[in-house]
Amino acid sequence: MFNKGSESDYSGSESMSGPSSQPSASKGSGMPSIISADLKVIGDLHCAGDIQIEGTVEGDIKSQTVTVGEGAQVSGSIYGQTVRVSGNVKGQIEAQSVTLAKTAKVSGDVVHETLSIEAGAHLEGMCRRLQPDGKKSAGDSKVSDLKASPQGAPKATASIAAGSAKAGSGENGAEKPTAS
Repeated sequence: MFNKGSESDYSGSESMSGPSSQPSASKGSGMPSIISADLKVIGDLHCAGDIQIEGTVEGDIKSQTVTVGEGAQVSGSIYGQTVRVSGNVKGQIEAQSVTLAKTAKVSGDVVHETLSIEAGAHLEGMCRRLQPDGKKSAGDSKVSDLKASPQGAPKATASIAAGSAKAGSGENGAEKPTAS
C-alpha cells in the first residue's frame, strides 16, 4: 500500500481529493459555470472562467466567455472576451468577439472588436467597434472602464430575416436594414 515500488497498483483515490480534481475558475478548468433553465439569479455574476446562462439573470455578468442559451433571459450588461447570444438580452454587451445567433434578441448597445450576426437575429441598439488596442472607436476610455456609455449616440434597429433584408450604411455610420 505504501511501498515505493507499487505505484502501478495506485487506485487513484488520492486524485479524487487532490487539487487536480477541484474545479478552479482561475485556472480555466474547461467546464463553464452553468445557470440552468430553472434557476433565476438576481445580482451580478463575476467569473474568471466561462459562464453558460440557460436560465434568468437580473444583473451584470463579467466573465472570460459568456454564452446565453436559446431560452435564457438576461437583464443587465455583459462584459467578456467572447460573448455568444442565442437568447434574450436587455442591456449592453461589451466584448472582443460578439456572436448573435439566429434566435438572439438583443435590446442594447454592442461594443465589439469582431461582430457576427446570423440571419434571423434581432438587434435594437448601437454597434460600436473596439480598436485592437482596447479603445472604443469613438475615442472613449479603455475597455476596463466597462460602465461608460455614450449619451445621445445614434441608435440602429435591425431585424434580419433570411433573404429578406440587406444591411445598408446610414449617413452617420450606423447600420440600417434595406429591403431587397
